Amino acid sequence: MTTSDILIIGAGPGGYDTAVYAAKQGKTVTIVEAARVGGTCLNEGCIPTKAFCRNAALLDDLKEASTYGIEGCTYTFDFQKVRERKNQVVEALRSGVETLLKHKNILKVEGRASFRDAHTVEVNGELYTAEHVIIATGSVTKYLPIEGLHLPGVLTSKEMLDIDHVPQRLCIIGAGVIGMEFASIFNSFGSQVTVVEFMKEILPNFDTDIAKRLKQALSKRGIEIINQAGVKAVERRDDGTLVVNYEVKGAMKACEADTVLLAVGRAANVDSLNLADAGIEFTPKGIPVNENMQTNVPHIYAIGDVNGRCMLAHAATFQGMRALHHILGEADAIRLDIVPAAVFTSPEAAMVGLTEEQCKAQGIAYVAKKSFFRANGKAVSMNETDGMCKLLADNEGHILGCHLFGAHAADLIQEVCALMNRNATVQDFKSIIHAHPTLGEVVQAAAHEF
Repeated sequence: MTTSDILIIGAGPGGYDTAVYAAKQGKTVTIVEAARVGGTCLNEGCIPTKAFCRNAALLDDLKEASTYGIEGCTYTFDFQKVRERKNQVVEALRSGVETLLKHKNILKVEGRASFRDAHTVEVNGELYTAEHVIIATGSVTKYLPIEGLHLPGVLTSKEMLDIDHVPQRLCIIGAGVIGMEFASIFNSFGSQVTVVEFMKEILPNFDTDIAKRLKQALSKRGIEIINQAGVKAVERRDDGTLVVNYEVKGAMKACEADTVLLAVGRAANVDSLNLADAGIEFTPKGIPVNENMQTNVPHIYAIGDVNGRCMLAHAATFQGMRALHHILGEADAIRLDIVPAAVFTSPEAAMVGLTEEQCKAQGIAYVAKKSFFRANGKAVSMNETDGMCKLLADNEGHILGCHLFGAHAADLIQEVCALMNRNATVQDFKSIIHAHPTLGEVVQAAAHEF
Protein backbone atom coordinates (compact mmCIF):
# COMPACT_ATOMS: atom_id res chain seq x y z
CA MET A 1 0.00 0.00 0.00
CA THR A 2 1.27 3.45 -0.97
CA THR A 3 0.63 6.31 1.46
CA SER A 4 0.69 10.06 0.79
CA ASP A 5 -0.62 13.22 2.41
CA ILE A 6 -3.13 13.92 -0.36
CA LEU A 7 -4.69 11.60 -2.92
CA ILE A 8 -6.17 13.28 -6.01
CA ILE A 9 -8.37 11.35 -8.41
CA GLY A 10 -8.24 13.02 -11.82
CA ALA A 11 -5.50 15.03 -13.55
CA GLY A 12 -7.58 17.67 -15.28
CA PRO A 13 -7.15 21.42 -14.58
CA GLY A 14 -8.45 21.09 -11.03
CA GLY A 15 -6.46 17.97 -10.24
CA TYR A 16 -3.08 18.78 -11.70
CA ASP A 17 -3.00 22.42 -10.57
CA THR A 18 -3.88 21.36 -7.03
CA ALA A 19 -1.30 18.59 -7.07
CA VAL A 20 1.50 20.92 -8.16
CA TYR A 21 0.59 23.59 -5.63
CA ALA A 22 0.34 21.03 -2.81
CA ALA A 23 3.72 19.56 -3.75
CA LYS A 24 5.29 23.01 -3.62
CA GLN A 25 3.91 23.37 -0.08
CA GLY A 26 5.80 20.23 0.93
CA LYS A 27 2.88 17.80 0.80
CA THR A 28 3.26 14.36 -0.75
CA VAL A 29 0.67 13.78 -3.46
CA THR A 30 -0.60 10.75 -5.34
CA ILE A 31 -2.55 11.72 -8.45
CA VAL A 32 -4.49 9.10 -10.40
CA GLU A 33 -5.58 9.56 -14.02
CA ALA A 34 -7.58 7.04 -16.04
CA ALA A 35 -6.92 8.60 -19.45
CA ARG A 36 -4.62 11.50 -20.39
CA VAL A 37 -3.41 14.30 -18.15
CA GLY A 38 -5.06 17.64 -18.80
CA GLY A 39 -8.59 16.28 -18.59
CA THR A 40 -11.50 17.15 -20.85
CA CYS A 41 -10.45 20.79 -21.23
CA LEU A 42 -7.04 20.10 -22.69
CA ASN A 43 -7.71 16.89 -24.61
CA GLU A 44 -11.26 17.13 -25.90
CA GLY A 45 -12.70 20.50 -24.92
CA CYS A 46 -11.43 24.05 -24.40
CA ILE A 47 -8.04 23.83 -26.06
CA PRO A 48 -8.73 21.86 -29.26
CA THR A 49 -11.89 23.88 -29.91
CA LYS A 50 -9.91 27.11 -29.54
CA ALA A 51 -7.40 25.80 -32.06
CA PHE A 52 -10.33 25.28 -34.44
CA CYS A 53 -11.63 28.75 -33.55
CA ARG A 54 -8.37 30.30 -34.72
CA ASN A 55 -8.66 28.57 -38.10
CA ALA A 56 -12.29 29.69 -38.35
CA ALA A 57 -11.33 33.31 -37.59
CA LEU A 58 -8.67 33.30 -40.31
CA LEU A 59 -11.15 31.94 -42.83
CA ASP A 60 -13.65 34.63 -41.87
CA ASP A 61 -10.99 37.31 -42.40
CA LEU A 62 -10.07 35.90 -45.80
CA LYS A 63 -13.72 35.97 -46.85
CA GLU A 64 -13.78 39.69 -45.96
CA ALA A 65 -10.41 40.47 -47.58
CA SER A 66 -11.86 42.88 -50.14
CA THR A 67 -13.14 45.07 -47.28
CA TYR A 68 -9.49 45.75 -46.47
CA GLY A 69 -8.44 46.40 -50.06
CA ILE A 70 -7.09 42.92 -50.68
CA GLU A 71 -8.48 41.88 -54.06
CA GLY A 72 -8.18 38.66 -56.02
CA CYS A 73 -7.38 36.66 -52.89
CA THR A 74 -7.43 32.92 -53.57
CA TYR A 75 -6.76 30.08 -51.16
CA THR A 76 -7.44 26.43 -50.49
CA PHE A 77 -8.61 24.96 -47.18
CA ASP A 78 -6.77 21.82 -46.06
CA PHE A 79 -8.76 20.38 -43.17
CA GLN A 80 -6.14 17.71 -42.52
CA LYS A 81 -3.62 20.43 -41.69
CA VAL A 82 -6.19 22.03 -39.40
CA ARG A 83 -6.47 18.73 -37.52
CA GLU A 84 -2.69 18.30 -37.40
CA ARG A 85 -2.21 21.77 -35.94
CA LYS A 86 -4.93 21.14 -33.36
CA ASN A 87 -3.21 17.92 -32.31
CA GLN A 88 0.16 19.66 -32.07
CA VAL A 89 -1.29 22.34 -29.80
CA VAL A 90 -2.84 19.73 -27.51
CA GLU A 91 0.28 17.56 -27.42
CA ALA A 92 2.53 20.52 -26.59
CA LEU A 93 0.36 21.59 -23.66
CA ARG A 94 -0.11 18.03 -22.44
CA SER A 95 3.66 17.61 -22.43
CA GLY A 96 3.88 20.72 -20.26
CA VAL A 97 1.45 19.23 -17.73
CA GLU A 98 3.41 15.98 -17.68
CA THR A 99 6.54 17.97 -16.85
CA LEU A 100 4.79 19.78 -13.98
CA LEU A 101 3.71 16.44 -12.51
CA LYS A 102 7.32 15.20 -12.35
CA HIS A 103 7.79 17.09 -9.08
CA LYS A 104 9.62 15.01 -6.47
CA ASN A 105 6.60 15.09 -4.13
CA ILE A 106 4.13 13.83 -6.77
CA LEU A 107 3.45 10.20 -7.66
CA LYS A 108 1.45 9.91 -10.90
CA VAL A 109 -0.52 6.69 -11.28
CA GLU A 110 -2.18 5.68 -14.55
CA GLY A 111 -5.45 3.80 -14.15
CA ARG A 112 -9.00 4.00 -12.88
CA ALA A 113 -9.48 4.60 -9.15
CA SER A 114 -12.19 2.93 -7.11
CA PHE A 115 -12.81 3.55 -3.41
CA ARG A 116 -12.25 0.67 -1.00
CA ASP A 117 -12.91 2.81 2.07
CA ALA A 118 -12.95 6.50 2.97
CA HIS A 119 -9.14 6.79 2.87
CA THR A 120 -8.18 4.16 0.29
CA VAL A 121 -8.60 3.59 -3.42
CA GLU A 122 -7.63 0.68 -5.65
CA VAL A 123 -5.92 1.27 -9.00
CA ASN A 124 -4.86 -1.65 -11.20
CA GLY A 125 -4.99 -3.98 -8.19
CA GLU A 126 -2.78 -1.73 -6.05
CA LEU A 127 -3.97 0.20 -2.97
CA TYR A 128 -3.30 3.88 -2.31
CA THR A 129 -4.22 5.70 0.88
CA ALA A 130 -4.05 9.27 2.14
CA GLU A 131 -5.22 11.46 4.98
CA HIS A 132 -7.10 13.71 2.53
CA VAL A 133 -8.74 12.78 -0.78
CA ILE A 134 -9.75 15.16 -3.59
CA ILE A 135 -12.12 13.86 -6.27
CA ALA A 136 -11.53 15.70 -9.56
CA THR A 137 -12.84 13.24 -12.14
CA GLY A 138 -14.63 15.81 -14.29
CA SER A 139 -17.61 15.06 -16.49
CA VAL A 140 -18.79 12.98 -19.42
CA THR A 141 -21.16 13.68 -22.30
CA LYS A 142 -24.80 13.67 -21.26
CA TYR A 143 -27.21 11.60 -23.32
CA LEU A 144 -30.97 12.03 -23.62
CA PRO A 145 -33.47 9.14 -23.79
CA ILE A 146 -33.92 9.66 -27.53
CA GLU A 147 -33.91 6.87 -30.10
CA GLY A 148 -31.03 6.96 -32.56
CA LEU A 149 -28.40 8.87 -30.60
CA HIS A 150 -25.91 6.00 -30.97
CA LEU A 151 -26.26 5.65 -34.74
CA PRO A 152 -23.14 5.98 -36.91
CA GLY A 153 -22.63 9.64 -37.71
CA VAL A 154 -24.14 10.90 -34.46
CA LEU A 155 -21.15 12.32 -32.61
CA THR A 156 -20.29 13.85 -29.27
CA SER A 157 -17.97 16.85 -29.02
CA LYS A 158 -15.06 14.45 -28.44
CA GLU A 159 -15.61 12.66 -31.75
CA MET A 160 -16.36 15.93 -33.52
CA LEU A 161 -12.89 17.19 -32.69
CA ASP A 162 -11.40 14.12 -34.38
CA ILE A 163 -13.64 14.14 -37.47
CA ASP A 164 -11.59 13.74 -40.66
CA HIS A 165 -13.73 15.92 -42.92
CA VAL A 166 -15.97 18.97 -42.92
CA PRO A 167 -19.60 17.77 -43.11
CA GLN A 168 -21.66 19.34 -45.88
CA ARG A 169 -24.71 19.36 -43.59
CA LEU A 170 -24.31 19.46 -39.81
CA CYS A 171 -27.23 19.31 -37.38
CA ILE A 172 -26.44 20.17 -33.77
CA ILE A 173 -28.76 19.10 -30.96
CA GLY A 174 -28.34 21.68 -28.19
CA ALA A 175 -27.57 25.40 -28.26
CA GLY A 176 -25.46 25.66 -25.13
CA VAL A 177 -21.80 26.66 -25.13
CA ILE A 178 -20.57 23.47 -26.84
CA GLY A 179 -23.26 23.51 -29.50
CA MET A 180 -22.87 27.18 -30.39
CA GLU A 181 -19.07 27.04 -30.57
CA PHE A 182 -19.17 24.10 -32.98
CA ALA A 183 -21.95 25.78 -34.97
CA SER A 184 -19.81 28.89 -35.41
CA ILE A 185 -16.63 26.93 -36.21
CA PHE A 186 -18.11 24.61 -38.84
CA ASN A 187 -20.13 27.42 -40.39
CA SER A 188 -16.81 29.15 -41.02
CA PHE A 189 -15.37 25.87 -42.32
CA GLY A 190 -18.17 25.68 -44.89
CA SER A 191 -20.81 23.41 -43.37
CA GLN A 192 -24.53 24.11 -43.68
CA VAL A 193 -25.35 24.25 -39.96
CA THR A 194 -28.72 23.79 -38.25
CA VAL A 195 -29.08 23.98 -34.46
CA VAL A 196 -32.09 22.47 -32.69
CA GLU A 197 -32.62 23.70 -29.12
CA PHE A 198 -35.34 22.78 -26.61
CA MET A 199 -35.17 26.03 -24.63
CA LYS A 200 -36.64 29.40 -25.62
CA GLU A 201 -33.22 30.97 -26.19
CA ILE A 202 -29.71 29.83 -27.06
CA LEU A 203 -27.16 29.79 -24.21
CA PRO A 204 -29.82 29.28 -21.48
CA ASN A 205 -27.49 30.40 -18.67
CA PHE A 206 -26.64 33.70 -20.35
CA ASP A 207 -28.49 37.00 -20.18
CA THR A 208 -31.50 36.82 -22.50
CA ASP A 209 -30.67 40.11 -24.20
CA ILE A 210 -27.20 38.87 -25.10
CA ALA A 211 -28.51 35.48 -26.24
CA LYS A 212 -31.06 37.08 -28.56
CA ARG A 213 -28.53 39.44 -30.13
CA LEU A 214 -25.94 36.68 -30.57
CA LYS A 215 -28.57 34.49 -32.22
CA GLN A 216 -29.30 37.30 -34.67
CA ALA A 217 -25.59 37.72 -35.43
CA LEU A 218 -25.08 33.99 -36.02
CA SER A 219 -28.25 33.75 -38.11
CA LYS A 220 -26.90 36.51 -40.39
CA ARG A 221 -23.88 34.29 -41.00
CA GLY A 222 -26.16 31.52 -42.27
CA ILE A 223 -26.60 29.35 -39.17
CA GLU A 224 -30.20 28.18 -38.81
CA ILE A 225 -31.22 28.10 -35.14
CA ILE A 226 -34.54 26.55 -34.15
CA ASN A 227 -35.62 27.20 -30.55
CA GLN A 228 -38.36 25.54 -28.48
CA ALA A 229 -37.87 22.38 -30.51
CA GLY A 230 -37.91 18.97 -28.83
CA VAL A 231 -35.96 16.24 -30.61
CA LYS A 232 -37.96 12.99 -30.74
CA ALA A 233 -35.70 10.64 -32.69
CA VAL A 234 -32.77 10.38 -35.07
CA GLU A 235 -33.05 8.06 -38.07
CA ARG A 236 -30.53 6.86 -40.64
CA ARG A 237 -31.64 6.27 -44.21
CA ASP A 238 -30.19 3.62 -46.52
CA ASP A 239 -28.08 6.25 -48.31
CA GLY A 240 -26.48 7.25 -44.99
CA THR A 241 -28.44 10.48 -44.54
CA LEU A 242 -29.31 11.22 -40.92
CA VAL A 243 -32.72 12.69 -40.14
CA VAL A 244 -33.33 14.54 -36.88
CA ASN A 245 -37.06 14.53 -36.14
CA TYR A 246 -38.20 17.27 -33.80
CA GLU A 247 -41.43 18.90 -32.63
CA VAL A 248 -41.89 22.66 -32.70
CA LYS A 249 -45.13 24.48 -31.94
CA GLY A 250 -47.06 21.21 -32.05
CA ALA A 251 -45.84 20.24 -35.51
CA MET A 252 -43.29 17.58 -36.44
CA LYS A 253 -40.32 18.75 -38.50
CA ALA A 254 -37.20 17.06 -39.84
CA CYS A 255 -33.62 18.15 -40.43
CA GLU A 256 -31.50 16.15 -42.87
CA ALA A 257 -27.78 15.99 -42.15
CA ASP A 258 -24.60 14.14 -42.95
CA THR A 259 -23.40 14.46 -39.36
CA VAL A 260 -25.29 15.07 -36.11
CA LEU A 261 -23.57 16.56 -33.05
CA LEU A 262 -25.09 15.80 -29.65
CA ALA A 263 -24.39 18.82 -27.41
CA VAL A 264 -26.95 18.71 -24.60
CA GLY A 265 -24.56 19.16 -21.70
CA ARG A 266 -22.33 17.06 -19.49
CA ALA A 267 -22.82 14.89 -16.41
CA ALA A 268 -20.58 14.20 -13.40
CA ASN A 269 -18.10 11.39 -14.01
CA VAL A 270 -18.57 9.08 -11.01
CA ASP A 271 -19.60 5.69 -12.37
CA SER A 272 -16.42 3.79 -11.52
CA LEU A 273 -15.58 5.52 -8.22
CA ASN A 274 -17.58 3.18 -5.97
CA LEU A 275 -18.66 6.15 -3.84
CA ALA A 276 -20.89 4.05 -1.60
CA ASP A 277 -17.94 2.24 -0.01
CA ALA A 278 -16.53 5.59 1.07
CA GLY A 279 -19.91 6.79 2.33
CA ILE A 280 -19.98 9.70 -0.11
CA GLU A 281 -23.37 11.17 -0.98
CA PHE A 282 -24.20 11.74 -4.62
CA THR A 283 -27.09 13.21 -6.61
CA PRO A 284 -27.78 13.21 -10.38
CA LYS A 285 -26.29 16.73 -10.48
CA GLY A 286 -23.00 15.66 -8.92
CA ILE A 287 -21.33 15.27 -5.53
CA PRO A 288 -22.70 17.89 -3.09
CA VAL A 289 -20.02 19.99 -1.38
CA ASN A 290 -19.85 22.93 1.03
CA GLU A 291 -17.98 26.20 0.45
CA ASN A 292 -14.67 24.48 1.24
CA MET A 293 -15.42 21.76 -1.34
CA GLN A 294 -15.89 19.13 1.39
CA THR A 295 -18.29 16.28 0.73
CA ASN A 296 -20.40 14.78 3.52
CA VAL A 297 -17.21 12.89 4.46
CA PRO A 298 -15.13 15.84 5.77
CA HIS A 299 -11.67 14.66 4.66
CA ILE A 300 -12.91 13.94 1.11
CA TYR A 301 -13.30 16.89 -1.24
CA ALA A 302 -14.86 17.15 -4.71
CA ILE A 303 -13.82 19.86 -7.18
CA GLY A 304 -14.67 20.83 -10.73
CA ASP A 305 -17.33 19.33 -12.97
CA VAL A 306 -17.87 16.36 -10.68
CA ASN A 307 -19.57 18.51 -8.02
CA GLY A 308 -21.87 20.10 -10.61
CA ARG A 309 -21.44 23.65 -9.28
CA CYS A 310 -19.76 25.27 -12.27
CA MET A 311 -18.56 23.23 -15.24
CA LEU A 312 -15.66 25.43 -16.26
CA ALA A 313 -11.94 24.60 -16.19
CA HIS A 314 -10.97 27.76 -14.31
CA ALA A 315 -13.67 27.08 -11.72
CA ALA A 316 -12.14 23.64 -11.13
CA THR A 317 -8.69 25.16 -10.63
CA PHE A 318 -9.84 27.65 -8.02
CA GLN A 319 -12.11 25.14 -6.28
CA GLY A 320 -9.00 22.99 -5.97
CA MET A 321 -7.14 25.90 -4.42
CA ARG A 322 -9.98 26.40 -1.94
CA ALA A 323 -9.93 22.71 -0.98
CA LEU A 324 -6.16 22.73 -0.54
CA HIS A 325 -6.22 25.91 1.52
CA HIS A 326 -8.76 24.24 3.81
CA ILE A 327 -6.53 21.18 4.13
CA LEU A 328 -3.56 23.43 4.95
CA GLY A 329 -5.62 25.45 7.44
CA GLU A 330 -5.18 28.65 5.44
CA ALA A 331 -7.73 31.33 4.64
CA ASP A 332 -8.07 32.77 1.14
CA ALA A 333 -9.88 35.58 -0.66
CA ILE A 334 -11.13 33.51 -3.61
CA ARG A 335 -14.61 34.63 -4.68
CA LEU A 336 -16.15 31.43 -6.01
CA ASP A 337 -19.37 33.34 -6.68
CA ILE A 338 -17.62 35.52 -9.27
CA VAL A 339 -16.71 33.22 -12.16
CA PRO A 340 -16.47 34.56 -15.71
CA ALA A 341 -17.77 32.48 -18.61
CA ALA A 342 -17.13 32.87 -22.32
CA VAL A 343 -18.42 31.41 -25.57
CA PHE A 344 -15.94 31.48 -28.45
CA THR A 345 -18.41 31.98 -31.25
CA SER A 346 -17.95 34.68 -33.89
CA PRO A 347 -18.61 37.16 -32.38
CA GLU A 348 -17.73 36.01 -28.87
CA ALA A 349 -20.00 36.24 -25.84
CA ALA A 350 -18.99 36.51 -22.19
CA MET A 351 -20.56 37.10 -18.80
CA VAL A 352 -19.87 37.41 -15.09
CA GLY A 353 -22.20 37.86 -12.14
CA LEU A 354 -25.97 38.08 -12.16
CA THR A 355 -28.23 38.34 -15.18
CA GLU A 356 -31.30 40.55 -15.27
CA GLU A 357 -33.46 37.44 -14.99
CA GLN A 358 -31.63 36.33 -11.85
CA CYS A 359 -31.92 39.78 -10.27
CA LYS A 360 -35.67 39.75 -10.85
CA ALA A 361 -36.05 36.20 -9.53
CA GLN A 362 -34.08 37.05 -6.37
CA GLY A 363 -35.86 40.35 -5.80
CA ILE A 364 -32.64 42.36 -6.16
CA ALA A 365 -33.08 46.00 -7.12
CA TYR A 366 -30.80 46.84 -10.04
CA VAL A 367 -30.09 49.30 -12.81
CA ALA A 368 -28.97 48.10 -16.27
CA LYS A 369 -27.09 50.24 -18.78
CA LYS A 370 -25.80 49.40 -22.24
CA SER A 371 -23.09 50.45 -24.66
CA PHE A 372 -22.48 49.35 -28.23
CA PHE A 373 -19.45 48.34 -30.26
CA ARG A 374 -20.66 50.43 -33.21
CA ALA A 375 -19.81 53.57 -31.19
CA ASN A 376 -16.27 52.39 -30.35
CA GLY A 377 -13.38 53.64 -32.46
CA LYS A 378 -11.31 50.46 -32.24
CA ALA A 379 -14.31 48.25 -33.11
CA VAL A 380 -15.15 50.39 -36.13
CA SER A 381 -11.54 50.29 -37.36
CA MET A 382 -11.56 46.50 -36.94
CA ASN A 383 -14.85 46.21 -38.86
CA GLU A 384 -16.26 44.50 -35.74
CA THR A 385 -19.20 46.76 -34.97
CA ASP A 386 -21.66 43.98 -34.09
CA GLY A 387 -21.62 43.87 -30.30
CA MET A 388 -23.02 45.15 -27.03
CA CYS A 389 -22.14 45.46 -23.36
CA LYS A 390 -24.72 45.41 -20.57
CA LEU A 391 -23.64 46.41 -17.06
CA LEU A 392 -25.80 45.78 -13.98
CA ALA A 393 -25.41 47.61 -10.66
CA ASP A 394 -27.36 47.87 -7.42
CA ASN A 395 -28.80 51.08 -6.02
CA GLU A 396 -25.46 51.92 -4.37
CA GLY A 397 -23.64 51.47 -7.65
CA HIS A 398 -21.91 48.17 -6.82
CA ILE A 399 -21.46 46.06 -9.94
CA LEU A 400 -23.74 43.01 -9.99
CA GLY A 401 -22.89 41.64 -13.41
CA CYS A 402 -21.64 42.29 -16.91
CA HIS A 403 -22.81 40.72 -20.17
CA LEU A 404 -21.01 41.09 -23.47
CA PHE A 405 -21.10 39.96 -27.04
CA GLY A 406 -18.67 41.22 -29.63
CA ALA A 407 -15.01 41.02 -30.60
CA HIS A 408 -12.74 39.83 -27.78
CA ALA A 409 -15.61 39.67 -25.28
CA ALA A 410 -13.83 36.81 -23.49
CA ASP A 411 -10.89 39.11 -22.73
CA LEU A 412 -12.94 42.21 -21.95
CA ILE A 413 -14.98 40.50 -19.24
CA GLN A 414 -11.93 40.07 -17.02
CA GLU A 415 -11.74 43.77 -16.09
CA VAL A 416 -15.23 43.60 -14.64
CA CYS A 417 -14.29 40.42 -12.74
CA ALA A 418 -11.45 42.31 -11.09
CA LEU A 419 -13.72 45.21 -10.18
CA MET A 420 -16.37 42.90 -8.71
CA ASN A 421 -13.75 41.07 -6.65
CA ARG A 422 -12.85 44.39 -5.09
CA ASN A 423 -16.50 45.36 -4.53
CA ALA A 424 -16.03 48.35 -6.83
CA THR A 425 -18.78 50.71 -7.92
CA VAL A 426 -19.58 52.07 -11.35
CA GLN A 427 -18.26 55.41 -10.07
CA ASP A 428 -14.91 53.73 -9.35
CA PHE A 429 -14.98 52.29 -12.85
CA LYS A 430 -15.66 55.70 -14.41
CA SER A 431 -12.55 57.11 -12.74
CA ILE A 432 -10.13 54.57 -14.25
CA ILE A 433 -8.31 55.93 -17.31
CA HIS A 434 -8.51 53.59 -20.30
CA ALA A 435 -6.21 53.71 -23.32
CA HIS A 436 -7.77 55.04 -26.50
CA PRO A 437 -8.73 53.61 -28.89
CA THR A 438 -9.33 50.21 -27.29
CA LEU A 439 -12.23 47.78 -27.04
CA GLY A 440 -12.03 48.16 -23.26
CA GLU A 441 -13.68 51.55 -23.68
CA VAL A 442 -16.88 49.73 -24.68
CA VAL A 443 -17.22 48.36 -21.17
CA GLN A 444 -16.38 51.67 -19.48
CA ALA A 445 -18.87 53.43 -21.77
CA ALA A 446 -21.63 51.35 -20.16
CA ALA A 447 -20.48 52.60 -16.73
CA HIS A 448 -20.67 56.19 -17.97
CA GLU A 449 -24.37 55.63 -18.67
CA PHE A 450 -25.09 55.44 -14.91
